[in-house]
Amino acid sequence: MNDFLRNILRFVVFISIQVYVLNRLHLHQFIIPYIYYLFILWLPFSVSRIVLLLTGFLTGLTLDYFSMQIGVHAAACTLIAYIRPFIINVLAPKDSNEFNYREPSAKAMGWPPYLLYVLILTVLHHTYMTFLQWLQFGSFLEFFIKVIYTTGISMLLIITAELLFPRKLKFRTNTA
Repeated sequence: MNDFLRNILRFVVFISIQVYVLNRLHLHQFIIPYIYYLFILWLPFSVSRIVLLLTGFLTGLTLDYFSMQIGVHAAACTLIAYIRPFIINVLAPKDSNEFNYREPSAKAMGWPPYLLYVLILTVLHHTYMTFLQWLQFGSFLEFFIKVIYTTGISMLLIITAELLFPRKLKFRTNTA
């Protein structure tokens, strides 16, 4: 299966899981599991910045449509799509012999850098999204607790997804 079809399938699966399963879970007002943005984190390294930003915006906009919100998810996804290349440049091995996979994963980057990559972007996503929602209501303590709990449950879901559904990664080649 080529990369485009695989990414379309991932998009549909992540949005469907978020909309039809995770958004219907009512664990607590502070615990809201999100996994849909993992689609942006798993995009190949070779995706151009403009395509990455558009993909992030459309991913968030799609979830905003299904969750009846106005731009909250779109703004957060666009932010992590913008920051993603900078984080990858910092965390990826500098030696090209060690770093020859097409997309981010625990196998491609190693577990510690991959978990740091996911954690940084998860915290950014949840902080920004919660901040946009917090502007309407709430105290700072509620804001902080919601970011911590939502990040924790989302990281647990991401690690579980990475362990239960390992991806067959392809090597980068010199040919396009």
